[in-house]
Amino acid sequence: MSGVLVAGVGNVFRGDDAFGVEVVHRLARKTLPDGVKVVDFGIRGIDLTYALLDGYRAAVLVDVLQRGGEPGTVYVVEPDWPSGEDADPDELLITPHDLDPAKVLRLVKALGGRCEQLVLVGCEPGTFGDEDEGAMGLSPSVAAAVDEAVLTIETLIGELLEKKEFAHEKIVEGS
Repeated sequence: MSGVLVAGVGNVFRGDDAFGVEVVHRLARKTLPDGVKVVDFGIRGIDLTYALLDGYRAAVLVDVLQRGGEPGTVYVVEPDWPSGEDADPDELLITPHDLDPAKVLRLVKALGGRCEQLVLVGCEPGTFGDEDEGAMGLSPSVAAAVDEAVLTIETLIGELLEKKEFAHEKIVEGS
């Protein structure tokens, strides 16, 4: 296993759900160390599943994360891999245009894949737009958190490549 995958996920037509996509777009414009791959997966869960089966040592998933904090709060969490053993087949089904990170991780585990380290960089959303029509663009508080998330991920990449341990959970207040 080698390398670090940074995976941005989210739906650009659903307001703050585009956070992960925006973060990886900004991160992709930066010079990153060898062995780091940055990908906008959007809502393509199947593509993320295949990528996680490619043998990365570490993966950083970037997405919105509802935890009840102030919109724009950036969280760094090292989640446990969900169990893929004896999973109900319905828990492993992924549609081509749907990305449920928990389902993706269960499927990866059921197929025998696993990263040594999995980190989620999430942001507390403010809005997902109108339920019927959606909305493009991040809310001001989440847009202000994008640069902080990019800096946080750059630090994480360095730690992951050096195999340093980091706190299992930390909260970075967004601007």
